Amino acid sequence: MKIIQLTRSFVMTLALGVLSLTAQASVSVDTPEIAQLIKAQQKAWAKANYQLKDDEQSAAFKQLMSDSEQALSAHPKSAELWAWSGIIKSSFAGAEGGLSALSLVKAARKDFEKALELDANVLNGTTYASLGLLYHKVPGWPVAFGSDSKAEELFKKSMAINPDARESNYFYGEFLYDEGKYDEAKTHLLLAKNVPAEQWKDRPVAYEQRQQQIDEMLQKVDKRLAKRSRRRH
Repeated sequence: MKIIQLTRSFVMTLALGVLSLTAQASVSVDTPEIAQLIKAQQKAWAKANYQLKDDEQSAAFKQLMSDSEQALSAHPKSAELWAWSGIIKSSFAGAEGGLSALSLVKAARKDFEKALELDANVLNGTTYASLGLLYHKVPGWPVAFGSDSKAEELFKKSMAINPDARESNYFYGEFLYDEGKYDEAKTHLLLAKNVPAEQWKDRPVAYEQRQQQIDEMLQKVDKRLAKRSRRRH
């Protein structure tokens, strides 16, 4: 049976500054107030995820979830806030790990689904990828909702919206590696790796963390490809 695999490779580093409006702005209302709330959540999330550990990290994520709930209470129609609520909960699940994370990932799934219900293009398609990663990483029935076929469907939706998105390509590349599709995995990982650094100039820590993860995945892919090549010869 697949076990919970929610590690830091799962955690989304989506904070590219204030989120822009999408084509469905009439549904997902991104006001200056909401933008400021998201910016504060991004800052607190980065501190909790990268700078804190153990009890301090747990307390920080719990406070962040409380702040997120208050923001959503005031702005229930904001797809971006719902998506960030899912990011916070899934990140906390990644930090906690194990079966105790199940309630968090189930709640995160609902938040991502709510965000997509309000705006199918929220976070420029990356919400589909983060939801796909949830479906890929968690156990299937009867423990949880994991499904690789559903995950692939969601990854493809994400790529259809923005085929150049760094996070979507990284998550999809990781999925393809796990599926044994190493050539495809390398294609998407290289796309993620080659996203211009200036797009992340306001988030240097997040950029470096993800680049390191991409490089580690590429090394794993290359080892598999080399092994396959040796077998053929």
